Amino acid sequence: MVPYSPPSSRGIARPVISAALLTLGALTLSACGSEDKAASADSGAAATTQVTDATGTKVKVPAAPERVVTLSEMDLDASLALGVEPVGLTAGRGQKGAPGYLADQAKSIPVVGAVTGPDIEKVVQAKPDVILAGQLADEQVLAQLRKVAPTVVTIDGTKDWKKALELTGTTLGRSEEAEKFLADYGTKAASLRTDLGSQAGASVSVARYSAKGTAVMQQGVFISDVLKDLGFERPGIQNDKGEGHSTPLSDENLDEIDGDWLFIGSLDAGTDAGLLAELAKKPAYQQLGAVRDEHATVVDGTRWTSLGGAQAAVSVLDDIRKAMVK
Repeated sequence: MVPYSPPSSRGIARPVISAALLTLGALTLSACGSEDKAASADSGAAATTQVTDATGTKVKVPAAPERVVTLSEMDLDASLALGVEPVGLTAGRGQKGAPGYLADQAKSIPVVGAVTGPDIEKVVQAKPDVILAGQLADEQVLAQLRKVAPTVVTIDGTKDWKKALELTGTTLGRSEEAEKFLADYGTKAASLRTDLGSQAGASVSVARYSAKGTAVMQQGVFISDVLKDLGFERPGIQNDKGEGHSTPLSDENLDEIDGDWLFIGSLDAGTDAGLLAELAKKPAYQQLGAVRDEHATVVDGTRWTSLGGAQAAVSVLDDIRKAMVK
C-alpha cells in the first residue's frame, strides 16, 4: 500500500504512485499472458488425440472432428451409424453416389470420388479436418491426402466391418457409440440365431447378378462374416477365400450358387431387375434346389454384396429374418 501523503507533498508522490501501478499492471498483464498461453497450450493438447490406423500408422486427429470425408462405403456407413454426417463421400460400387441403402441419409453429402479413388481437388474443397481412407493403399494418393488433413486408413486386410467401426469410433471421438452399436448387433444376431431354430445350421449361398453374369461371394468379404455370426454353412467354393471381391461363374457352373437357401442381389435394382428376370428363366437356375424349394430371395446388392458396413450388417439380419423365420 502506498502511504498517505499530505496535500503539500501529493504532487511529488503522484509520479511514484503511477510508476508503482504501472509496474503492478505490467506484472499482472505478464502473468495473465503467461496463463493465457499455458491455457491455450493445454487446450491445444486436449483438442487432438492420436490413433493407430489399420496399417499401424500413428495419426494425430482432432478429438471431436466436425468435417469428415469418407472414402469408402464402409466409412460412410460407419460415420452415419455413429451420428456423424460427412462433408464428402466417394460413390459406392455401381453407384453414382452413396450406396442405395444409405441414399436417403447421405442425399445432401457431395461426392468427392469413386471406387477407383478420390478426386483430390474435391476433397480439398470439402475442407475436411479428418479423412477416413477406407482400404486405400496407394501411398502417393495417401501422401496427397495427408497434406489436406489427418488421414486414417480404417479397413485392414481382413475387411472386418466390426474392427473398422471400432477404429472409426475412436477416430471420430465416438467410441462409446461404436461399442453400443456392436453390442446391439450382437444381441440382434443372437436372437435371430435362436429364432432360426433348425435353420440355424442351414447352407446359405450368396450371389450377385449383373450384365456381366453371375458372381458368387466367397470367404474374406463382408457378407460371409455376417453369415458366420449366424452359424450358417456355405456351399462349395463359398467355403474358400476368393481371389477378389466376388468370383464370376459361367451358366455351366451355376450350381455353385446352390444351397438350402439362396440370396441373390444386384447393385442397381432398377437397371438389373430385367436381368434377374432373365436369369430366373434359365434352366440351370430353375434346377437349383433353393429355387425349387422357393428358398431363393432377391436382395439389395448394395447391402449384401458390396463392401458392407455397420448398418448393412443390421439390414442383412432383417432380410434373413423375413426370409427364413416363419
